[in-house]
Amino acid sequence: MILLSIFTTILFIQVIMRYVFNNSLSWSEELARYLFIWLVFIGISFGAKQMKHLKIDAFLNLVPKKGRPYVVILADVIVLVFSFIVVYAAYITVGKYYGLGTASPAIHCPLWLIHAAPLVGYTLTAIRQVQAIRYRVGRLKAGDLSEFETKPEDEVDL
Repeated sequence: MILLSIFTTILFIQVIMRYVFNNSLSWSEELARYLFIWLVFIGISFGAKQMKHLKIDAFLNLVPKKGRPYVVILADVIVLVFSFIVVYAAYITVGKYYGLGTASPAIHCPLWLIHAAPLVGYTLTAIRQVQAIRYRVGRLKAGDLSEFETKPEDEVDL
């Protein structure tokens, strides 16, 4: 919420400066872009925490009801593996940028901080996926299959 507020404020100030004062800020667009990047990767982890990521229920509805919990848990495991892959790749990238010591042109922010967004976001996502898998396996063992049903509030009319 804080990142979104700062992002919105910076863009609002930039619009006022550009169209009211005919003068733009040299740093605002770059900072807004970097805040947006961080917002996206933190948002991925928040979606994992809420277990509300987009999914296609058409395939899940083709699977017999007894098999659906296993498909959902398998999908969570696949997301977890993908998170580990992104964390590894981001770690390598952050290390390279840290070693180069480069900075962004307008705000002179070290570029490794910008490239750390996927590292942080997907590390948090991996943690949330482990929690989701533990929760869903627990529900499965308890015999509560309602967790694995398509809910009407999850459906979107297009």
